[in-house]
Amino acid sequence: METTSVANLRAQAEPLASLSISHLSSSTRLKLADDELSVNAYPTDCGGILYVGVPCHRIPTEADLAAIFEVAQLAGVVWLNFDSEAAVIDGLPIFEMPDPAS
Repeated sequence: METTSVANLRAQAEPLASLSISHLSSSTRLKLADDELSVNAYPTDCGGILYVGVPCHRIPTEADLAAIFEVAQLAGVVWLNFDSEAAVIDGLPIFEMPDPAS
């Protein structure tokens, strides 16, 4: 493979961080699943991928998500992958899943 292609592709790379969907409130999770967030989002079967941007493309109206975007910007993260199997990040709030039986 040509090293120029590798270098050019690497120059287009943007940092993505995966984090637990438990960092989102139940209302934000529902908006993500329904593709109704105030920011660019791509729902998946177990969460979704959100575009933060550098600088931040848009500040979310959802307070829990806005706080995460602020941390993402400080960390230089451009994309957030919320996933039910991803790591819980120390220092970020955790929201319990409501019991579907109640």
